[in-house]
Amino acid sequence: MTLSEACRSAADAVLLPQRLQEFTACLQKLPPLRPRPDMAPGSEEDDTLERALTEEDVAAAVDAWARGAAALPKPWRPPKPVLPVEGMRNVLITSALPYVNNVPHLGNIIGCVLSADTFARYCRLRNWNTLYVCGTDEYGTATETKAVEEGLTPQEICDKYHAVHADIYRWFNISFDYFGRTTTPQQTIISQDIFQRLQARGFVLQDTVQQLHCASCQRFLADRFVEGTCPFCAYQEARGDQCDKCGKLINAVELKTPRCKLCSSTPTVQPTRHLFLDLPKLEERLQPWLKHCWATGNWTANARYITRSWIRDGLRPRCITRDLQWGTPVPLDGFRNKVFYVWFDAPIGYLSITANYTEHWERWWKNPQQVELYNFMAKDNVPFHSVMFPCSLLGADDNYTLVNHLIATEYLNYEDGKFSKSRGVGVFGDMAKDTGIAADVWRFYLLYVRPEGQDSAFSWGDLMLKNNSELLNNLGNFINRAGMFVCKFFGGAVPAMALTLDDHRLLARITVELRQYHRLLERVCIRDALRCVLNISRHGNQYIQVNEPWKRIKGDEEDRQRAGTVTGVAVNVAALLAVLVQPYMPAVSAAIQAQLCMPLESLVLGHVFTCTLPPGHRVGTVSPLFQKLESERINALRKRFGAGQAKPPAPPTQPDSPLVPSVAAGDPSRIQELTEQVAEQGDCVRRLKASGADRACIDSEVGKLLALKRELALAQNVSPDGPRAQGKK
Repeated sequence: MTLSEACRSAADAVLLPQRLQEFTACLQKLPPLRPRPDMAPGSEEDDTLERALTEEDVAAAVDAWARGAAALPKPWRPPKPVLPVEGMRNVLITSALPYVNNVPHLGNIIGCVLSADTFARYCRLRNWNTLYVCGTDEYGTATETKAVEEGLTPQEICDKYHAVHADIYRWFNISFDYFGRTTTPQQTIISQDIFQRLQARGFVLQDTVQQLHCASCQRFLADRFVEGTCPFCAYQEARGDQCDKCGKLINAVELKTPRCKLCSSTPTVQPTRHLFLDLPKLEERLQPWLKHCWATGNWTANARYITRSWIRDGLRPRCITRDLQWGTPVPLDGFRNKVFYVWFDAPIGYLSITANYTEHWERWWKNPQQVELYNFMAKDNVPFHSVMFPCSLLGADDNYTLVNHLIATEYLNYEDGKFSKSRGVGVFGDMAKDTGIAADVWRFYLLYVRPEGQDSAFSWGDLMLKNNSELLNNLGNFINRAGMFVCKFFGGAVPAMALTLDDHRLLARITVELRQYHRLLERVCIRDALRCVLNISRHGNQYIQVNEPWKRIKGDEEDRQRAGTVTGVAVNVAALLAVLVQPYMPAVSAAIQAQLCMPLESLVLGHVFTCTLPPGHRVGTVSPLFQKLESERINALRKRFGAGQAKPPAPPTQPDSPLVPSVAAGDPSRIQELTEQVAEQGDCVRRLKASGADRACIDSEVGKLLALKRELALAQNVSPDGPRAQGKK
């Protein structure tokens, strides 16, 4: 870990106090910033660097090294399909189901599937019996709307975009045990069963609500199928759930001059019956479960905070039905023309996707005594996984497996703005492979800047820096040198080794980093654990630089023996790194394993560093693992993907000053761009409100929304203040 990285950890401690202890420990074992060949082993300076190591640490490391591969667990692979095994640690991993009609951008990928994949790969390396499932969320209003836009049926839309998602995740090497979808018969069966159990136990309410009905379409209209004039600011293109101009939330029946988006006719307000989940009644089951879960499980700080904010003022009944055609049918007389609201049945997709993987799905999902469940998601999905879905399963009372560990990321932004497909800003999953940058480099960088504890940002310049410094000059340089020395100086066979006290200390330092790697990944601190891998590589580079085997091989017998020892130790460090990087960069890991001809028994993770490539082991052909990224190429990619084009909105004009538009009034392209920005920022505000985010955070995003609307008004050559509303400001 570098000093700047340690400072970043210290900053994170403001949000996560428990990490302060980790930061202190990291400071105690910081390596020097650069190799010091003039520092003699055993000198006063060297002793200062070793102060974190005890004699017991060194002795234990030497003992583990001498035991070889026998010190490691035996490799184990579960039979297919993967099912819980008595007496083993059974880990069930889900990542939030991506909505089918959206192509995921880099922020979506790191927030859900990539983070979960990294942890799943780590679990398998630990010989934990692991099942990782995911799939596309395909029901709901958005799918029907997208189908209308593209002139396809909802099923055709789902088929089209499910294939897009599957291709993207395949390219990113996401190791799902099964990637499914929610539009299956199993989804209907399991969702309806949970609903009927809830109803039988008195947790479902009925109520009448006023809703817009289109006589031409002969259907009640969901919010997204209605447009009209905003009752607050008179904006004529307001949607049925929120006005994109003033940002206010709207009940569709409040719209003035409403119109149906499907046929443009005028709908009328009519009463309709809906079903509600009685969350207040279920809260008495939810609260003790949360208390136990937080005491025994690993929930990220933002997941706990968002959940507390939802239950702080008491829960309210929540509607679970919608007047749509595309969804899971409601199995109740009087409601058979309705479907379940997507928030109710989408999480049930985890169960139905597993049921499509194996007929024995209940051994995972009705087995809390043997199964640990990890949910991965971005923070806007927390309430549905920490409150709504657990309430449904607790109320169904069928011994369901509930989440033990809820892992939520913050948001990944793009350079100085947000990802926007419509404006061509940001890298989306289907574009990454066209950059010519390897999937593992994308994986590495996204995990390096993973938004743990606070928002982070993708930066082209930083991607180039991390590739060239951490991957090429640090990790790749060390592994290549270690393997090349074996080939060049010792005929491709690992030489005999006679370890000295200096070597023993290296073994102990690497063991300290290895144990920290485990401690962090067991708590799903994925980004911080990656620093441990890079620290081990830095130790290896320093070790080679100090001992200079390329010079010693030309000296006397003692020097040549020392060159052999250093080379043998270094290539074993490289073999350890091949295993440690596997959760982060699986293709790179496989390349190192092939180059070093690593035996099967070495491809498992233990808590000790041992000699897995003994003297006489023959390595294969060694070649570079990474390529340098040149600034010209990065600048071209930055321009291609719109970095820097998403400028912050201009400062609002003072009320008493003349209107001076920051852009040419009436510029159609600028008006279109601002309209899209307003819509996207409006979606951001709605997500924050729905997730129960902090008031200050919501106010900040609302401020950005209002500033964008003001700039849009200036571009349209109208007063940014709009018509004055009556009543309260």
